[in-house]
Amino acid sequence: MRHIRLLGDPILRRKAKEVEKIDENIKALVKDLFETMYATDGIGLAAPQIGVPLRIFVMDDGTPKTFINPAIVFKSAETNIAEEGCLSVPEVFENVERSNEIVIRYTDLDGNEIEERLSGYSARVAQHEYDHLDGILFIDLIPASRRFAIRQKLSNIIKQSGKKYSTNKP
Repeated sequence: MRHIRLLGDPILRRKAKEVEKIDENIKALVKDLFETMYATDGIGLAAPQIGVPLRIFVMDDGTPKTFINPAIVFKSAETNIAEEGCLSVPEVFENVERSNEIVIRYTDLDGNEIEERLSGYSARVAQHEYDHLDGILFIDLIPASRRFAIRQKLSNIIKQSGKKYSTNKP
């Protein structure tokens, strides 16, 4: 299991790099992602959340899946609003608007190129994790008035992050 990086850690705000080759290191990373996700009761986890700036995320919406170098190639105009949380922003839950349906193209752990249509809950989880690969957190998608209302919680998480990772400037 790896440590989850928290809001305030600069890696969460960087755009992750493409995976060039699926090798034993990538397979070990994916294993760590799943292990960490399950140990922390998550339903999705992106590599930057455990300190690895690569374009990989995993999720389990009933079926465990690995997304390597994903690209969302379609988002429906129809959206819905639902509550989201994030392992990197603990104990914060806010309503976020997301597309009801997406088409995502990715490589799986066996090197297969896949294009898959996801809808509902699965689409929401995939969009949330995909955002992590571009340095976007769900709190960036909520109204400014909500961010203002929870600013003390966010500030406390940033302070906690600064204590865990000495490279951070609190």
